[in-house]
Amino acid sequence: MKKIFLAVFAAFFAFFSILPVFSYMVKYKEDYYRLYHVHYAQFPDDCIENIYWLEQAVKADFCNPLYAPVKINDETDWEKYRYLFMMHINLKLIEQHTRLGRIYDKQVAHFYDAPWRDAYIENLNKAKTCYEAGLYYWREAKLWAEKANVGKFKFLFLTDIQNWEDERERIGNGKLDYEKTLNRELSRVNKVIEEFEKMEKEY
Repeated sequence: MKKIFLAVFAAFFAFFSILPVFSYMVKYKEDYYRLYHVHYAQFPDDCIENIYWLEQAVKADFCNPLYAPVKINDETDWEKYRYLFMMHINLKLIEQHTRLGRIYDKQVAHFYDAPWRDAYIENLNKAKTCYEAGLYYWREAKLWAEKANVGKFKFLFLTDIQNWEDERERIGNGKLDYEKTLNRELSRVNKVIEEFEKMEKEY
């Protein structure tokens, strides 16, 4: 019985070992974007991984319109899709930098935190760097949203990416404003750092 099992297993293994293995090269913006994912609980490494994939997506070329994740009918569709894609990628970069910043952020400087003052200040400076990076990506996102909002796109809506269209509209009417949010966080972080700097290392 054991010999029969081993023979069946060997045949099974030999059969599947000769099958072709399919893979694809990560080359285009859309490929890198597919590697972006959000964990239920994100740790610093998860955020940094996502930031890496998204930044690679920014630098890469677009795939052929035939393989775009939306239906492209003409050059106007293709142009708007590219603007919306870049806007969306920059918004995701803001989200990931904000998530990363909040991991290091210390919302309040309590008097009993004094013994770990230096460590908290170091982490707060990391959070500050993340929020400042978010401001850069916000400027980029607004630029791409403006390009997607020009007159020739007024009655053109890519319904396959309706959520991106919604983001563009919210940026245009001011309902989505990361600059306000990030500046508020930066102001708070600077105040918390000042409070820690005034503390003695012992309480």
